[in-house]
Amino acid sequence: MRKHVSVVMAAAAAALFALGTVSAAHAAPAAPSAPVDPALAAIPSGPLTFGAEALASAREAAAGAAAGASCAITADTATALALAPVWAEVVAGTMATPSPMTLSRYDTQPGLYDPAGREGLFFNPGVGLWQMDSAGLGSRNTAGEAIDSRWVSATVVPYIVGRYCTALNGGSAAPAARAAAWRDWNACADGDCDTAFWRAVNNGIGADPSVDRHGGARPRTCSYGGATYDCLFVDVADAQGATWWAAPGGGRSPVPHPFYVLRTEAGGASQEVRVWLAQDSGHGVHVSVTRPFGADARTSLTWSDGDGLCDTTTGRGDC
Repeated sequence: MRKHVSVVMAAAAAALFALGTVSAAHAAPAAPSAPVDPALAAIPSGPLTFGAEALASAREAAAGAAAGASCAITADTATALALAPVWAEVVAGTMATPSPMTLSRYDTQPGLYDPAGREGLFFNPGVGLWQMDSAGLGSRNTAGEAIDSRWVSATVVPYIVGRYCTALNGGSAAPAARAAAWRDWNACADGDCDTAFWRAVNNGIGADPSVDRHGGARPRTCSYGGATYDCLFVDVADAQGATWWAAPGGGRSPVPHPFYVLRTEAGGASQEVRVWLAQDSGHGVHVSVTRPFGADARTSLTWSDGDGLCDTTTGRGDC
């Protein structure tokens, strides 16, 4: 969200924190120890938390990525490495459980707003745990896929591990390799991702069962344009986990009205479609917006009035 977005084992990391408490008068002579990295000494204690389903998916993806990695990395280290940017990107203040539904709130480019200027019709370009943005890693997925913690973990975790190994194999030390792995996330520039990484390595990551796979968004089946699609209903009022971003004052860009999102293959080309039903927006007309895959939403959106959909799971909408 704050974007434009040798392996150290836990025992070794803990050793960096081990400062002697015996007075010098009674201590036996010892060889000088290596200085403690001040950054590591400042890492807060206590485990981080992550949605239970999202954590299971991330760990599964990390195990696969570690097994096939071109450098030596354990599954636990791969998990910590891959999840570290999430807290920096989508959690404000305390390190609460990140919400898979998180929508970016710091994008204000004119092309993201409804051309008619209607309130709550806004295309948030950064979505999900890793804030998949259409200007970068999220150019070829929908908001629904970015919110789906299983789908996005299988996509992003191997990517981060691969970048780490490439840097390590190219001669970078581990800290520089981690920075290279996180380069797509601007929130990592100030060291917050390294803080989260070491906290995860030292204290672990706890599973939060109150945050589900989609962070409160609801998988549905939708009829749109004469075809049937898997779709996702996104209502920020139902968001689970850290929800500061869902409050009107949580950022500079608008909080969108509830919307549906799906992927279509119109004319053989993939598109992301978001639809606001009149009953959800209160604007008296259905509104849809499309973004071609590979394009930045800031400059590529097409808005249309009257194109609704039918949520065939619940029987609501243009049925």
